[in-house]
Amino acid sequence: MRALMVTALDGPRALAPVEVDEPVADESAILVEVHAVGVSFPDLLLTQGLYQYKPELPFVPGGEVAGIVRSAPGGSGYSPGDRVVGLTGVGGAMAEVVALPPETTFLLPDTISMAAGAALLFNYLTVHFALVRRGRLESGESVLVQGAAGGIGTAATTLAPHLGASRTIAVVSSEEKAEYVRSLGASDVVATGNWRDEVLAITDGRGVDVVVDPVGGDRFTDSVRSLATGGRILVMGFTGRDIPSVKVNRLLLKNASAVGVAWGSWWAEDPRRLSAQWSELCPLLASGALTIPEPTRYPFDAAADALLDLEHRRTVGKSVLTLR
Repeated sequence: MRALMVTALDGPRALAPVEVDEPVADESAILVEVHAVGVSFPDLLLTQGLYQYKPELPFVPGGEVAGIVRSAPGGSGYSPGDRVVGLTGVGGAMAEVVALPPETTFLLPDTISMAAGAALLFNYLTVHFALVRRGRLESGESVLVQGAAGGIGTAATTLAPHLGASRTIAVVSSEEKAEYVRSLGASDVVATGNWRDEVLAITDGRGVDVVVDPVGGDRFTDSVRSLATGGRILVMGFTGRDIPSVKVNRLLLKNASAVGVAWGSWWAEDPRRLSAQWSELCPLLASGALTIPEPTRYPFDAAADALLDLEHRRTVGKSVLTLR
């Protein structure tokens, strides 16, 4: 089968298509013919050797797929022909066939395309974990979303209202991205140039209850300043590449909190935690109440282009690689 392999830590252009053996069916794994693979920021960092997890070369990147079950062990709850989404972990997904553990595999509702399914798990389960378990979002609270046109930002903008948010304020860097997040239902959209003043004006000087921040960098301090009394800023990543620091007196004076969100390590400790999250999200997906935006699609062999577009912030929404 075809797979994409990183053979040197020279960035996305080091990704090369190779022929490798298909995984072998056994009694513990579900074999899935992959239709689409999600593309995420950790994939970019892995090609550069900058991610906290550093696999030995060569390796196949990618962590989330959508596809069709080829075979499944008895008692797994899955049958050949089922439409599924699943997690491979930090790597191994950019291949034509993958072996998935049953506890990281979920039936994909017919209301969602394969491409959108491949864009679903990383972002939406991360945001669900962030807002529900770490941010303790309460009904009627406001949510500010940094990097709102990206994968995490898109998930936060669309999911937060279903978790009780009364207002979602999206921060974006261009008019194209502003139009995109408006189409997703953002309550308010502000530009990166003067976003803090606009947020305070929108909230009548009160500030916001929760900040979703996958960007970090120089926005972080102003995000803290934008919190209402008792507010929480969710530290979800550093796509801005700089890891910020915080003067904790700002947290003290507002009774505010800076909260780490490491969804991957949380579910890796006990993969059964994923099914509890899925049981809350799936009814919203199946009913059509929660709509997953169609991602930007790239051919499988154009993975380097997808990662470079992500690196240079040319991507709007989530990106996926399509195989079938």
